[in-house]
Amino acid sequence: MAEKFLMPKLSPTMEEGQISRWVKNEGDSYDAGETLAEVDTDKATMEMTALSGGTLLKILKAAGDTALLGEAIAITGKKGEDIAALLSEPGAIATGSTSNGSKAVSEPEPKAEAPAVSLPAAQTPKTEGQSPKTDSRMIVSPIAARMAAENGVDLKAIVGSGPNGRIIKRDIEAVVSGQSSVISGESQRSFTPSAQVGSSAYRDENTSKMRQIIASRLAESIGPIPTFYLTVEIEMDACFALRKSVNATVSDAEKISLNDIVVKAAAMALVKHPFVNASYQSSSIRFYEQADIGVAVAIEDGLITPVIRGANLKGFLEISAEIKDLAAKAKAKKLQPEEYTGATFSISNLGMFGIKEFTAIINPPEAGILAVGSAAATPVVRDGEIVVRSIMNVTMSCDHRVIDGATGARFLQTFKQMLENPGMMSA
Repeated sequence: MAEKFLMPKLSPTMEEGQISRWVKNEGDSYDAGETLAEVDTDKATMEMTALSGGTLLKILKAAGDTALLGEAIAITGKKGEDIAALLSEPGAIATGSTSNGSKAVSEPEPKAEAPAVSLPAAQTPKTEGQSPKTDSRMIVSPIAARMAAENGVDLKAIVGSGPNGRIIKRDIEAVVSGQSSVISGESQRSFTPSAQVGSSAYRDENTSKMRQIIASRLAESIGPIPTFYLTVEIEMDACFALRKSVNATVSDAEKISLNDIVVKAAAMALVKHPFVNASYQSSSIRFYEQADIGVAVAIEDGLITPVIRGANLKGFLEISAEIKDLAAKAKAKKLQPEEYTGATFSISNLGMFGIKEFTAIINPPEAGILAVGSAAATPVVRDGEIVVRSIMNVTMSCDHRVIDGATGARFLQTFKQMLENPGMMSA
């Protein structure tokens, strides 16, 4: 019997999902366990699979559309079944799909609620008694708009191949690959400064589910959580020597980074300072027996923190291999929920971008996070003499409900000792 297919809960923190693409088209049959669509959740792109076999009779939410948990996104059943009654029910409105389902796989038709971006094709500086020209507009899909921005493509120089001249993904791909013949001579025009310039054109792009959750979660941090910050300078020369020594004995694929050593040192220090490896639970404090370190990874839609479980029990090579594997999965949006949730402490390292010092926002319910800057050659005084050392600044953000100032200072002292004397990590 035909029935509505509802948006499932694909991750522990998921409240709604955005259809990334439909793998099956309208009219396609499928077996139990087959993937029907890919859905962007708050942290990753997940496969939505069928629990039993059937036919995809109607797509109610097209690629790019968002649905709440339990909201109907399709109608399934036996091939040829009458679904008129289901379509007449409230909320069962098809968007961006055709009878053969082709639009469910590519991009939705431009409707009032479809995820499209409307941009002015040209702007004329406004003068007194004259309104700016607004009758000629172009429609751009969010994907195409993002691709154009990333590749420096001038949207005004493209004739869209989508419905009503809409600029879609394939148009940008054609330009980037050099196969497009729709670029007008406008793209070659020289820029003539104007003494009077109107308001800037703009576009609104749908917020990704990851970015929405990041905004929501971090808004819960700075305000409600009483946070203070501690900064320490650490000499990293011994760690550089350790990294060189280890990497001289392994293949290129196995080489460790400075961050791998930082993760190990933090994990070792955490088990020595239980209040830092803890979380506030309103009426109790939860202490964790092992150090599960969340390592911040920047991806296209924001930031995600894959977790190195029991990092205090693992060596540099194992930590390095896990971070590389999890980071690759994160960038491909293939992380499973258990791989990015449940950290007991986090580390954000921006040193590779030349950032000397910064503060990071605590990821609730964790009680702390380390913000790691770059290690730079710095003149310092040692034994009355000026010498050059590789100095790295690290700032810890602390939840004062769990970590007191002295507690955080002692943790950083141990962390500093571990890095300046790496042999302590194997003791």
